[in-house]
Amino acid sequence: MIEELSATAAELEAASSEEILRWALARYSGSIVAACSFGGPSGMVLLDQLLALDRTVPIFYLDTELLHAETYAHIRAVAKKYDIAPIAVHPAIDLAAQAQSYGERLWDRDPDRCCGIRKIDAQRRYLSGYRAWISGIRRDQTSARARTPVVEWDRRFEIVKINPLARWSEREIWSYIETHNVPYNPLHDAGYGSIGCVPCTAPSTGAETRSGRWPGRAKTECGLHQS
Repeated sequence: MIEELSATAAELEAASSEEILRWALARYSGSIVAACSFGGPSGMVLLDQLLALDRTVPIFYLDTELLHAETYAHIRAVAKKYDIAPIAVHPAIDLAAQAQSYGERLWDRDPDRCCGIRKIDAQRRYLSGYRAWISGIRRDQTSARARTPVVEWDRRFEIVKINPLARWSEREIWSYIETHNVPYNPLHDAGYGSIGCVPCTAPSTGAETRSGRWPGRAKTECGLHQS
């Protein structure tokens, strides 16, 4: 499986994002799902391109119960514009239960465990019903993502992962958004390059778009894209 996917990734390396999506939709028809955090511009480009090709693929987001009010409003606006119903994937426990089991403000004391509970475990449960998932991550977002293939085996979730926008640049993403009038999270206009949970997100401070995530810590990933 891994060798086959590596060969496919090499074959699709120069393909357009739409071509990669068409391949994935045909290969995993009926058992593929797309992730959109509604907290980054790449996800919106992915959503726009996917819906132009296939409106039957489920689109989900992780509702950690800690998203910005602007993000929730953005989700509602996008749902109305595209006439879709994004699926909110929730953690197994709510914030009150998490505080009771792990103490208040776990994200401050142990952000990796908080991400594990509110994101990774939730996504693992949801993806267990599918053969492949589509992500909007790009190589230029962080050094850790620099070698992201367009198709790969996701060891963390034991599922095929499709990254149609892997080769895109930040400039290309925003150019597409402007050209196609794609809605985006309004927090980007306030200096946020990447938007996650309220306690762990601040305006970007460096060259990498995710430099505002977990400010003051070496942490740059929640773990969803770390196989």
